[in-house]
Amino acid sequence: MVADFYHEPVMLKEVIDSLLVGKTGVYVDCTVGGAGHAYAILKETDALLVGIDCDEEALLFAENRLAEFGSRKILVKANFADLGKILKDLNVEKVDGVLMDLGVSSHQLDVNQRGFSFSQQAPLDMRMDRSLKISAYDIVNSFAQNELENIIRSYGEEKMAARIARTISKKRQLSPIETTKDLASIVASCMPAKLKWQKIHPATRTFQAIRIAVNNELDNIKPAIDAAVEALKPGGRLCVISFHSLEDRIVKNEIRSLEGGCVCPKDVPFCVCQKEAKLKNLTRKVIVPAAEEIEANPRARSAKLRVAGRL
Repeated sequence: MVADFYHEPVMLKEVIDSLLVGKTGVYVDCTVGGAGHAYAILKETDALLVGIDCDEEALLFAENRLAEFGSRKILVKANFADLGKILKDLNVEKVDGVLMDLGVSSHQLDVNQRGFSFSQQAPLDMRMDRSLKISAYDIVNSFAQNELENIIRSYGEEKMAARIARTISKKRQLSPIETTKDLASIVASCMPAKLKWQKIHPATRTFQAIRIAVNNELDNIKPAIDAAVEALKPGGRLCVISFHSLEDRIVKNEIRSLEGGCVCPKDVPFCVCQKEAKLKNLTRKVIVPAAEEIEANPRARSAKLRVAGRL
């Protein structure tokens, strides 16, 4: 299974052009995945790469793919929200660039046993880190109906959240909902006819919401960005790729917050907040994949790249 791990790196040229500020130093790939971006970073520089991922399969693949670079790469199994602690444990004080490629990988979507996709029959799982105690099965079968509704509405931006949660609650009273196909069928049954024939599958937003909840994805972004900014050298780069509006909103707002300086009221004669600008936003207009890339890799179509420089 690990040998078949595959993940097409999104906006590879754009990332490399934006991230690299020199041929030496230290770069961090916070979500190393299939090591596509990591390989390019190591190939283009003589730098040390720290690769982080919470998925054991991803790390095993990355170890093999990056073997030719020897000691120039360090791979760590961890959540990227713990970036500050990871670098401290490695005695790395400052870095030249940090890349975050958010969301689920192609491998996780394509491998049956991982339970991320409704396109294949699989056990409900969706854990990026298999050591997590709560899986999609637990959320679908154990969470209260109002909790389910809140997850589906908040993380999936699903208008039919109340009906979906109510239907799931009724179905699981008869028997546990065990597979991705079972859940997808239940969600589809809740949709008005006009919504069943849209371009995206009617279960897409619900699956996204449950996956985000399982992996605590949105809550990890802000602390990861904050830790990255503290670790960056002046002039260092932060690159973040997001794949849906909730992620991108958090990234955009956090960069904007760290870009701003003093927030004292105008009538205060001198600064008391002591807030200093830490970043410069380098992408006032977000970077998106070229049409050619989307044609070759349709999963790149929703990707957005934001870049900031450390002051």
